[in-house]
Amino acid sequence: MRLDRAELRVVSLPLLQPFRTSFGVVGEKTFLLLRLFGEGLEGAAEGVMDARPQYREETLSGALALLRETVLPEVLGRDWVNPEELTRHLSFLRGNRMALATAEMAFWDLHARSLGRPLSALLGGVRDAVPVGVSLGIQPSVQATVETARAHAERGYRRIKLKIEPGWDVEVVRAVKAALPDMPVTVDANAVYTPAHLNTLLELDGLGLDYIEQPLAWNDLRDHAKLQALMRTPLCLDECITTAQDARKALETGACRLVNIKVGRVGGYLEARRVHDVAASFGAPVCCGGMLESGVGRAHNIHLATLENFTKPGDTSSSSRYWARDISCEALETESGLMPVPPGPGTGVTLDLPFLDSVTRMKETVTLASPQVTAWGAG
Repeated sequence: MRLDRAELRVVSLPLLQPFRTSFGVVGEKTFLLLRLFGEGLEGAAEGVMDARPQYREETLSGALALLRETVLPEVLGRDWVNPEELTRHLSFLRGNRMALATAEMAFWDLHARSLGRPLSALLGGVRDAVPVGVSLGIQPSVQATVETARAHAERGYRRIKLKIEPGWDVEVVRAVKAALPDMPVTVDANAVYTPAHLNTLLELDGLGLDYIEQPLAWNDLRDHAKLQALMRTPLCLDECITTAQDARKALETGACRLVNIKVGRVGGYLEARRVHDVAASFGAPVCCGGMLESGVGRAHNIHLATLENFTKPGDTSSSSRYWARDISCEALETESGLMPVPPGPGTGVTLDLPFLDSVTRMKETVTLASPQVTAWGAG
């Protein structure tokens, strides 16, 4: 498969409702979209880095520069047997896992399309639909949270995840658990708590949660290990895990009992599979996290979640929860708590190009010659 050219876009897609976490409030999702072209086909992937380094250290502007100036010149104009070969070629680059994942995932999509096979089949997936939970941002009130959680439970979602922060934690969890006693409920702190919040975390431990996700610092396994030793509730690590080696160290030291895998965070599908396999070797389940992706990124996540050890419901809920209109032509909607794998080769989704153009803020074509900016501020 010879890669002829690439297209980089910055896309801004308005959310139906603001999504609030401990990081702040998001009303519009701005993301990087990469399209790779070769032999009359194309593959696409979505970058999960934010404009500011709040979730992890990578940024949208930094990823654009790295892809434009380093990654794409290394891969364009060459023949690649498979994604493994392309990934090995880029292994001299350190860090920047989200940027590298964007290129690797786009090539996986293109490679699968060239073979006429769904991406999940190439990854080793074992199911044609994946169990889905819902992630609820911080709501205006406890009652609003209960009502929103109940509404999603009635739609068949199989897990409720509540975003929490100090001062918005124990009371809201108690209320949701009382309203939905049989529903698995989890919380996600996005690394905002510290050991000084131990009493609150121990209160949460007594509320029957399925797990507590990333309560402490984004880069601290030691304090998570100390906390897990004090708690019955499993800890799930997200921001801390960027490689299979991180997963091994976390599980060996008891810093967690399950892992949230985001293919963009760990550098692509090859490393995501390694994290998946490491967790399985420890008997630890994994779940598929989300980053408010459009249909492109959501489809990639769905295919990943078909792997065997994804036994916890993931964050691949219906696109219609987030967008009035998505950039993919295909509707990605749950059915009775299951998200069907999009049929067809590759990710199974195609771009709604007229709408995509209307929400594109910047577009440039990259070839073996210098990149050409072809549109700014479209829409």
